[in-house]
Formats: sequence, structure tokens, C-alpha cells
Amino acid sequence: MDISRKKPSYPVSPLLLRYLEDYDRRAKLPVTYSDLLRFSGSFPRHDRAGNDTLWQTVFYEPSTLRELSEGLTEVYVQLRIAGDPSFSAHLVADRVDYCHFGNSNPFRVRIVNLLNDNYDYFYVKKADASRLYGLELEHLLSPNRINYLVDGETLIEEHIVGIPGDDFIKHRLPQPHLNQVRLAKEFVKFNERCFVRLLGDMRAYNYVIAITPDFEDEQYRVRAIDFDQQSYEGRRTMYLPQFFKDNNPVVEMCARNLKPETVRQYQAEERTLIARRVRTERYRLKDLFDAMRQDELAPPEKIQQLCQELNQHYKAPHFDRCRSMGDVVRLHIKLMLIRQLRVE
Repeated sequence: MDISRKKPSYPVSPLLLRYLEDYDRRAKLPVTYSDLLRFSGSFPRHDRAGNDTLWQTVFYEPSTLRELSEGLTEVYVQLRIAGDPSFSAHLVADRVDYCHFGNSNPFRVRIVNLLNDNYDYFYVKKADASRLYGLELEHLLSPNRINYLVDGETLIEEHIVGIPGDDFIKHRLPQPHLNQVRLAKEFVKFNERCFVRLLGDMRAYNYVIAITPDFEDEQYRVRAIDFDQQSYEGRRTMYLPQFFKDNNPVVEMCARNLKPETVRQYQAEERTLIARRVRTERYRLKDLFDAMRQDELAPPEKIQQLCQELNQHYKAPHFDRCRSMGDVVRLHIKLMLIRQLRVE
């Protein structure tokens, strides 16, 4: 599938900044993305099997490292514990990784608890309006809560736990104990969530699969981890993970285990859950779309193409009056959920 290789970064508008301020997403941070660019060298980061992860572990001059380590620990405390300084004494930022692959060029920071050697991660990225809208829609419309902070051009995101989709497909999918029916159900629901809110580019390495042991078996949840392609592409199929080639093994598994009427049932279940979240968060969603409809998030030709393809999908000229991607997403959510909202 042909997808844009390098999406431009869109600035955070004053309307979006006001929204972030109103809903406690803004914070004054002691370390910014540009501060982390001051590294003096790097070396490749490999996984346990010796494969290149596309991340580089970076290192800094001693004086810079001391300054950054203290600041990064404060950032973690702000993100996780609302800035309570009493918990920072036994925390240390012991590693910073940098990824030059993809759109956002993130830094990944490892925080270690010195009392028990437990560790956690968070990410430092360049703030991009597309990603911020994607994070908010994920937080409001999915079963997943998203924790992040913004300061100027810096975005701080918590780590989303799970097995990367490409690793899961390669190493876990062939295992005989895997409950394929439950996993197939979750992929159908994930596919539906992405299409409802028009989140694109869900290739296998852009989502994770979280496994939770249940009293009789395992439960699965498929979670997006990359939100840069929120309502950017012009082709409708870009917003349906089922059409990406590297997801074919999962799609084939779904076809083997689920009948068409069961797929439709799971799609309706997911739309019903989203509709309930829309009702609960309707005022916040209105504020979000008030900003999103005014923002430039894609070239005009992509907006026009997506409107045409969605008109074909619905067999009606619903999208002829849309002038922005915010207009398209708002109307698409309304059309996808209209039956569920009426029932509710």
C-alpha cells in the first residue's frame, strides 16, 4: 500500500493550545526536545537476539548529563505523580535512546527506581498537531487512557506496554496455545476503532498487543502507539489496518476463525462502546473539534480525495461541504455512530 513516507509536522495552533491548557495537558518542563539533541555520540541499540532495533543509545558530556538526568527525572515525576518532588530522590534517568527512523524522531528515556531496580520509560518528541489530535481521540474514544504533557514544541508521552505487532506476528502468532478467536475479535475491534476516528498507517510496527491472563485463558488488546497519521492520508483504505500487507497473517487468521455475521457483531459492539464514550465526553469532544476543524492537518488534495472516497463508501454526497480534516473526522464519526447514538 502506498503511504506518504514523510508527513510534514503541523504546528500547534493557539486554539489547540487553549484546549490543551483547559484539559491539563500543558506543563512547564525542565527539559525540552532540543535539549536532548545536545548528545556528543551514539551507538546502535540491539535487542536480546542481537538484531538492530533502529534506536541509538546516545551519550552526553558529563556536565550536560548531570543537568539532563535531574531534569528528566523531574519530567517523569510530573508525568506520573503530578510533580510531587518527594518521590524523585530514588529515581534516576540512566539511559537515553534516539530513533532517527520515522516522522517524529523520538527520544526514549529509561527511568530506574534505585530502591528495587525496577524501570519505566517515557518518550520526548517534537509536538505535532496531527499527533496531539490523535492522542486526544485515542484517549476519548478508545478503551485506553493516554497520559502526555506538552510544553511549547516538546511532547512527553508515557510508554504504552505491549508486544510490537510485527514481533507478535512473527513469534507469537504461530504458537499453538494462542487463542486465535479472542485475538481475531480484538483485531476486528481495533480495525473498527481506527476507521471510526480515521487513524491511519496502522502497519504492524505501529501498534502493540497487550496480553492479560484471565482465570481460564488469555485476553488480548490491540493498541495503537503511533498517532502521526491521524486523518492525513487521502485514501480510505489507509485507515483500515486490514489492508496493510504486513497485517495479512492476522487478517487470514480472522477469516479462518470468524464468520461474516460474527465480524459484523464485533464491529457493532465496538461502535456501541465508542458511541457511549462520545455521549460521556461530548463537551470535551466539541472543544476538540472546534480547534481541529480550524487547523490545517493535510494538503487540500488529500482532503478532497478522502471526501470523494467516503462519499463513495456511504453512497451519498455527505462530505461535499467538508473543508478541513477536522470537518471530515467529525462528520465521519457522526455517520459511523448514528445508529448506536439513537439506540442509546
